[in-house]
Amino acid sequence: MNTQKKKMHLGLKIILPLLILVFGFVGFNMMVKQKKSPQRQQAPQQGVLVDVIELQSRTHQIKVYATGTVQAEQEIELVPEISGKVSWIDPKLVGGGFFKKGEPLLQIEASDYQLAVEKARADIAKAEVALATEQERARVSIAEWERADIPDKGQPGPLATREIQLRQEQANLAAATANLQLAQLNLQRTELTAPFNGRIRQEHVDLGQYLRSGSSIGNFAGTDHAEIHIPIPADELQWLKIPRAGGAENGSRAKISLPGQQQTIPGKVVRSLGEIDPDSRMATVIVMVNDPYKLAGDANLPTLETGLFVDIELYGNRLDNLISIPRDALRNNQQVWIVDETNRLRLRQVEIVRREKDQLLISQGVSAGEKLITTTLSAAADGMLLRPVLLEQSL
Repeated sequence: MNTQKKKMHLGLKIILPLLILVFGFVGFNMMVKQKKSPQRQQAPQQGVLVDVIELQSRTHQIKVYATGTVQAEQEIELVPEISGKVSWIDPKLVGGGFFKKGEPLLQIEASDYQLAVEKARADIAKAEVALATEQERARVSIAEWERADIPDKGQPGPLATREIQLRQEQANLAAATANLQLAQLNLQRTELTAPFNGRIRQEHVDLGQYLRSGSSIGNFAGTDHAEIHIPIPADELQWLKIPRAGGAENGSRAKISLPGQQQTIPGKVVRSLGEIDPDSRMATVIVMVNDPYKLAGDANLPTLETGLFVDIELYGNRLDNLISIPRDALRNNQQVWIVDETNRLRLRQVEIVRREKDQLLISQGVSAGEKLITTTLSAAADGMLLRPVLLEQSL
């Protein structure tokens, strides 16, 4: 009996785990069959991320960028008009010395010229006496002719009236007067003065040196104005206002910048040289700057010394209804990339009116309000989906 119970108990231990496994497997299969598979969802296409700017139509000020070298508007050689020994020199008569118009530079020994003035005055006195004497003789001669009892004597001749002698003495007096004026002028020329506001570029004269008339003693450059000769491409002339030499019209404004300085100096175009270099196709325009050494103006502005190399912006004509874009936004074959209303890329052919330093001026191909792509894409195709980000336009 005990043996039979043991066998039954052992059978249950074997059968029960098997039954549990069978029921578990059947239940699992039923659950798998009843479970619905999830629906596949497609991720939305967002497009390629690009930066865009909104195009604007406006009046544009043409700017021509150039460089040039500062030159003096006036420069002469200082030359004495008389000969003599230098008796005095202004201490500023050295390279870089500034003088105002009429200020004395040096003096030449004047004693010989003072004596010449006194002699000329004495000659005038002699001529006046001789003329008065001859006038009295003429009066006496005419009186005697009138008293003479000569029938049919007619009119007296020039010898009888002493008209010839009078003319001679009058000529002598005029010559003596002219000699006095020349002597006085030479006396004035013993003092050499500045012919205009300027500075000494170089000098070669010393105290006690004997100067000969017509010999140079140095170079003198004006300081009221400076000129900058600017070479520019010939096709840029059409954008600028260039007065004819001696004309009264105003030329284009200019802004002069010095290397390493933020302050700028105003100027204006005054003329061109009227020639185009056949090799380089460059023309030369002249910009004038007032008071380059700031002797009479704002001393806080930088000075424009002769020989200085400067950068220049020339402000030319104004053009209406143009759209400006960054230079690097132009693609191959005169194309730009535009984002349409559906965020799709569109290729546009444009017409460029002018290429400037940082921008291009467009007249046709795009419209105000459209979005221009500034990001460079490796593979751009018409109709490509984009994700634009609007930036502020700095142009």
